[in-house]
Amino acid sequence: MNIGEKGVAAVGETQNAQEQDIKQLLKVRREKLAALQEKGKDPFQITKYDVTHHSLEIKEGFDALEGSAVSIAGRVMSKRVMGKASFCNVQDIQGNIQSYVARDSIGEESYADFKKYDVGDIVGIRGEVFKTKTGEISIHAAEVTLLSKSLQILPEKYHGLVNTDIRYRQRYTDLIMNEEVKETFVKRSRIISSIRRYLDSQGFLEVETPMLVSNAGGAAARPFETHYNALDEDVKLRISLELYLKRLIVGGMERVYEIGRVFRNEGLDTRHNPEFTLMELYQAYTDYNGMMDLTENMFRHVAQEVCGTTTISYGDVEIDLGSPFKRITMTEAVKEYTGVDFDQIGNTEEAKRIADEKGVHYEARHTKGDILSLFFEEFVEEHLVQPTFVMDHPVEISPLTKRKPDKPDYVERFELFITCREMCNAYSELNDPIDQRARFAAQEEAFAAGDEEANHTDEDFLNALEIGMPPTGGIGYGIDRLVMLLTDSPAIRDVLLFPTMKSLDK
Repeated sequence: MNIGEKGVAAVGETQNAQEQDIKQLLKVRREKLAALQEKGKDPFQITKYDVTHHSLEIKEGFDALEGSAVSIAGRVMSKRVMGKASFCNVQDIQGNIQSYVARDSIGEESYADFKKYDVGDIVGIRGEVFKTKTGEISIHAAEVTLLSKSLQILPEKYHGLVNTDIRYRQRYTDLIMNEEVKETFVKRSRIISSIRRYLDSQGFLEVETPMLVSNAGGAAARPFETHYNALDEDVKLRISLELYLKRLIVGGMERVYEIGRVFRNEGLDTRHNPEFTLMELYQAYTDYNGMMDLTENMFRHVAQEVCGTTTISYGDVEIDLGSPFKRITMTEAVKEYTGVDFDQIGNTEEAKRIADEKGVHYEARHTKGDILSLFFEEFVEEHLVQPTFVMDHPVEISPLTKRKPDKPDYVERFELFITCREMCNAYSELNDPIDQRARFAAQEEAFAAGDEEANHTDEDFLNALEIGMPPTGGIGYGIDRLVMLLTDSPAIRDVLLFPTMKSLDK
């Protein structure tokens, strides 16, 4: 056996020894539970525990609470046994707090039980608030109750849980071991609540629309498909909220919004997850300019309410949400970063020639408008760090949007970019049923030519438009990307409690 083989063998032996140690520790925990159950002290028989305070509440209110009786509950994160007295650290939703546990205070039998408790166990502690000689705010326990026995072993405290795959698959462990992760998801909840408060104050109604649909329209994406047994029909999971919300505008509900999951059969990366949270809102009697104003005001409101400032740190960049957002057309943006003026390009053939010169890949079916969009993606997006509204997209990539009266090859649409990412997409909504039918027909042709993300004709939606939809502004927000921005999170998986993961069985 050479030196390399010896090294590999040594590593293998170490791993086997560690696995055996873990198995023994797990066995001991189960034995402890069995012993408690034999004594009639099964923690899983406890159904409730009266919690009067939480950790941060006690620390911040120490002056008023000193000497008062409190009861807390949480997970034991560390324990230090010192003969007749011990210390343990208990973690709850607000943070953690130390407890001083003495035999003379809780009784000999209870103290003997306490000494056998493990890190990870969930306990309830009743006692008085005091400050130790070292100045740490603590609870002097008068009673300790085991509320749940942990039969697994938490990651080692000082190294934490750093394996990202395990963190995403076992989010429950991630939340226990990484305080900043819990803070991110608390903040996510506050962001969504803040959005709701803002829109409610503007007279919007929150509604719910179907997730299972016969025609998954409203966006350029491939849907997931399933079968509805009761009706013996194939159905799809929605890719957008748009077409049903517009039906409600037709029905006279002038301001509506929905926050919900949508599903797109696409890849996984730092910005995309096949199921994600989308918010769409529609407002009658306004246009995409009104949507820009609403968006700018809402982003500032949420940042100020949740973060306490409109200047947000994202990575090593300061994002200014307080100043007016830049507004630029797509053709202006492409001209600024490439020197190519698509307003001076007469037809698709000329656009393809210039694309060849610039090394922009396109498909045979693509038109001048498609190629403009490809130029934008290739050369412009990476520069849009500060909040920027990119307006007036080509009609070819905007099948549900009202045309610009003075430039019918373009539509009244914008996308908001921050940190080089699209944050939302908005239109002056197309309410002409004749034009909409023609746009659907063009989408059907694109699908036949190989575009799997093209929309299909929705006859019921066309019927709703024929009944009559007022001039309307509409917008869709990627909630997960907004949360990424306001929590300084680099990947969408960091703001999804349970992101999509490949099965371990594959």
